[in-house]
Amino acid sequence: MQSNMSLNAASQSSALEINKVLRNTYMLLSMTLAFSAVTAGISMAMGLSHIAALVMTLVAFGLLFVVNKQADKASGIFWIFAFTGLMGASLGPMLNAYAAMPNGGSLIMQALGGTALIFFSLSAYALTTKKDFSFMGGFLMVGLIVAVIASIANIFFAIPALSLAISSAIIMIMSGLILFDTSRIIHGGERNYIRATVSLYLNIYNIFVHLLHLLGALNDD
Repeated sequence: MQSNMSLNAASQSSALEINKVLRNTYMLLSMTLAFSAVTAGISMAMGLSHIAALVMTLVAFGLLFVVNKQADKASGIFWIFAFTGLMGASLGPMLNAYAAMPNGGSLIMQALGGTALIFFSLSAYALTTKKDFSFMGGFLMVGLIVAVIASIANIFFAIPALSLAISSAIIMIMSGLILFDTSRIIHGGERNYIRATVSLYLNIYNIFVHLLHLLGALNDD
């Protein structure tokens, strides 16, 4: 009897902790995405160059290691905003380039809407079904490595069709990672909301960038 009561208490405590991680993750995610949108707008208004964007991206990925190291401390909040702020600002030159295209503003809004639809649909599915998607981890990691290698190769070959295929693959991989990362939180695999936020943020960021690339290519046609 006491054993059952202890198990029930432990189960309730675990459920409360998971719900707290979920709540904090989605709150911090919404704040970092809003902050990224602000820094992207500032970057666009300043007309920053693609070189500046590249430097900010490299610095941001350097900060990624700091965020992971500081995730268990209060200072982790500062570092995640520094990271996402730079990531948002690095989008400025690319967004200005798309905004200058015919229907450019519409393309950007379509990419934002499509990204939001993908994220909310997949998150809702993972949260309502509570399925365990941990089995996808190895497959998604291999797919991501292949996509990165193909992206680097295409810098030299510059094959438009390959570029579109890579963007399509990355959107699929990031969509899978949304299921995987959300599932990890639900099943207690990730108890740190700062690390959980970074994972989901990067999924959303990459879906938006590559969805915009696909829409832009279709608009050219």
